[in-house]
Amino acid sequence: MAFNMQATPEIAALTQKCVENSTIDLSLYERNDVKRGLRDVTGRGVLTGLTHISNIVAFDEIDGKRIPREGLLEYRGININDLTEGFLKEERFGFEESAYLLIFGKLPTEDQLQKFRLLLKNQRSLPKNFVRDVIMKAPSKDMMNTLSRSVLTLYSYDKNADDISLENVMRQCLTLIAIFPMLAVYGYHAYNHYHRDKSLYIHKPSGKLSTAENVLRMLRPDKKYTRFEAKVLDLALVLHMDHGGGNNSTFTTHVVTSSGSDTYSTIAAALGSLKGPKHGGANIKVVRMFDDLKRQVKNTRNEEEVAAYLRRLLNKEAFDRQGLIYGMGHAVYSLSDPRALIFKRFVQRLAVEKGREADYELYTMVERLAKKIIGEERHIYKGVSANVDFYSGLVYSMLDLPIELYTPMFAIARIVGWSAHRMEELINVDKIIRPAYMNIQEHVEYVPLEERQ
Repeated sequence: MAFNMQATPEIAALTQKCVENSTIDLSLYERNDVKRGLRDVTGRGVLTGLTHISNIVAFDEIDGKRIPREGLLEYRGININDLTEGFLKEERFGFEESAYLLIFGKLPTEDQLQKFRLLLKNQRSLPKNFVRDVIMKAPSKDMMNTLSRSVLTLYSYDKNADDISLENVMRQCLTLIAIFPMLAVYGYHAYNHYHRDKSLYIHKPSGKLSTAENVLRMLRPDKKYTRFEAKVLDLALVLHMDHGGGNNSTFTTHVVTSSGSDTYSTIAAALGSLKGPKHGGANIKVVRMFDDLKRQVKNTRNEEEVAAYLRRLLNKEAFDRQGLIYGMGHAVYSLSDPRALIFKRFVQRLAVEKGREADYELYTMVERLAKKIIGEERHIYKGVSANVDFYSGLVYSMLDLPIELYTPMFAIARIVGWSAHRMEELINVDKIIRPAYMNIQEHVEYVPLEERQ
């Protein structure tokens, strides 16, 4: 019997029945003080854990009131501006030392950094025939699903897959950090070959190159890239590496780790979370929104026409009709997202290098207009600003990364944060995460089958 991939009228009717019997009156959330999304009405997250790894600050507490401030992000107590400025000023790629910082708690010395780079280099290989037997088999158009499948399959190749001792989990995490670029890029090449009938390229990573350089080397047919391209991609990876313990995929990592599950299942669960357009897939939404803007607006240099389109977005009359201007606003930040501010300094230079100045000007115009229009159209308790996803999609397109790899790039970075948080959970907590849900269903008497209506 063939695998049925089509919804039938019967399934549609059953779905409607499910909706009718599962819909909850939204007023009950407020009446019972239930924090939807684990956030209160002001957007403050419910405190569910403690962490050393990263810190986000968007408000100052003054006389008992929360006053919005410019956003702050710290990795292990170090301001992200200082961290990135440090390796950029010294003309160094920052992914490896930032990973060392997040996982081990302190910036590495030169000797420690060299040893860590060597360790990642030695872990940067896949099991024999893995590319042929796993990645090339049933290639998916969705690279996040491909990445998840590859991670879960690696379980079968690990003799100590279920061992959650700290040393073994550290080994597994470092291996995943090293090979995620290979899993993502090779998965894309398989899809590009089998689904698009393009040439197949499988370039091995070089032990002499950084993570960012190897991504570009493996992705491009001629293996060529400029140092500035690699520098911008490296910065993107560092900025996406971690973002507090409460973001959806990192919280997923904590939840699954707390159950005692293995590393591969835990990271696959985090990947499933990151895939969502409300999380890691947001930059794709930004790019597609701008594509729609260019189709709908006759003159993209005309601020009135662009503003009218943005108002249609908010009124659910344009693009995906969700009422959102993607890339604007953040669950935590108000006045600014520090990652976006750092990124933006390099976007203009890259746009000039790639001949994409018009796109950069359009993005900056939308950023400026959106703040004003959202303020007029929405009652927002805090400020609204561009988040890191607003510019990352534009950067990736200027780096000639295929859109299928946008979210996997996020994963290549965030696997570092997930690893650090998994270790922290195992080190400090021996209690399964189990929040409470209030049942609002009244008691119903059982009815024998022959008496049911």
